Amino acid sequence: MSETFHEFVVQRSPALSRTAYLLTGDHQHAEDLLQSALARTYRHWRRIHDGDPEAYVRRVMYHQQVSWWRRRRVAERLDATPVERGGGDHTDDTALRLSVVAALRRLTARQRAVLVLRYYEDLTEAQVAEVLGCSVGTVKRHGHDAVRRLRDLVPDLWEPTPERSGR
Repeated sequence: MSETFHEFVVQRSPALSRTAYLLTGDHQHAEDLLQSALARTYRHWRRIHDGDPEAYVRRVMYHQQVSWWRRRRVAERLDATPVERGGGDHTDDTALRLSVVAALRRLTARQRAVLVLRYYEDLTEAQVAEVLGCSVGTVKRHGHDAVRRLRDLVPDLWEPTPERSGR
């Protein structure tokens, strides 16, 4: 293995893993997605290592996730209430976080990718379009549809509570 590739993987894997999780919503799928992206990156390492290899890995992950999503298309059954696991104090923030995760899983792969790129990676609409290989208008449409869907699925996310408004 190339020493520079090994260093890249060691240094950037935690951040890339978080992005993979945000794209998939599942730890095991995130690990598979990142491993697949890194394998593809390694094949082209000589060509890309002097540029921005992290951007290359992220682009591979986004495209691979959309490809997997298209192939799987398995209907998921989501319960209205999350299953309680173990005892302990569950705060409103935990319930909200679980609701958001469940809602993100109900978005299309493209919608989720646009949200991750725009709001987690903080890319512009033009940069997102370049990464996903689509037009800026398509990015805007997917972003708009995703936010509208999240508002429908998790209305508590948009209604300020005393804890979140600082009162």
